[in-house]
Amino acid sequence: MCTNIATKVRIAGSAKARDRWYAVDEAVIGFDHASQVWAEHALRLDVYASRDESAGHVALEVDLASAKRLLAQLAEVIDAAERSGVAE
Repeated sequence: MCTNIATKVRIAGSAKARDRWYAVDEAVIGFDHASQVWAEHALRLDVYASRDESAGHVALEVDLASAKRLLAQLAEVIDAAERSGVAE
C-alpha cells in the first residue's frame, strides 16, 4: 500500500553525486515503498541540487528501525555541536 507520506524542506549544504560535490538546497523526506532496501516500506531521503540539474540527486533509503537510530544519533551530534560553542 502506498503511504503518500512525504515532505520537502529547503536546506543549505553540499552532497557528493557521481564524482564531485554539488551545492544542495532541497531535501525530500518520505516513507513509502522501498526501491532498494529489503523492506516493504522505507524512509527515503533525497537531496537535490536544484540549481544544477546535471547533479541529479543523492538518495538514502533505510528501514524504519535504522531511521530511528539515525535520527537519535543525529540529535545527539546536534546537541553536542550546540553545547560546544562553535555551532552557529
